[in-house]
Amino acid sequence: MYNMVENDNAIGALRKVVICDGHEGPKEIGCNQEFLDWLTDPVQNGGVAVIDFGCYGANLMTWLMKNERPLSVSATLNQIKPHIYPHVDDEATIVVKYPKAQAIIQGSWNWPFSRKDMEAYGVHGYIKALDGNNISYRLKNEKSATHTRLSLESIPFDNPFNYFSAAIHKTIEVSAEDLSSLENNLIVIEILDAARESASTGKVIDLSM
Repeated sequence: MYNMVENDNAIGALRKVVICDGHEGPKEIGCNQEFLDWLTDPVQNGGVAVIDFGCYGANLMTWLMKNERPLSVSATLNQIKPHIYPHVDDEATIVVKYPKAQAIIQGSWNWPFSRKDMEAYGVHGYIKALDGNNISYRLKNEKSATHTRLSLESIPFDNPFNYFSAAIHKTIEVSAEDLSSLENNLIVIEILDAARESASTGKVIDLSM
């Protein structure tokens, strides 16, 4: 998706990105009690669905925007299953605003099944990452979508161990705009912190300064 959006300019200028991450809930999927105790502690974890699954969307959008800081962040957090998670949110929607683009990040412990997918819309078309291996896209003047399965060669760093091994052995050049870069992830933290503040105050948080 990144190559099509950034390198090939296949969909033109980016306008909207929708990112959905999460699962049925950590207890529902069988997480062990020690991890569950930490995960559902708002102090130790720093936030729950908003942090647990909001981080992926913030990371991906920052990547697509080449580390551009957003103008503002707004968010709503819900507690849909208080009988299971009485102290924390389990549903988060974050809206990240840029001068000419917007990201809608949905992190949830209430999906009917596990999901990590995203949709990128530009002025000339859209691309959908359906999962880690499959994409669907429709470009300008095309009457229907094209579906493609990615080869393993096209996703060589599909886990952090491969990435860090390549970085340590200098078989790749690590850029400030990489998904795993410090520069990217400092912006991610800023977005997530603003999302928590927005949810608690009911205000849009200005990050333009």
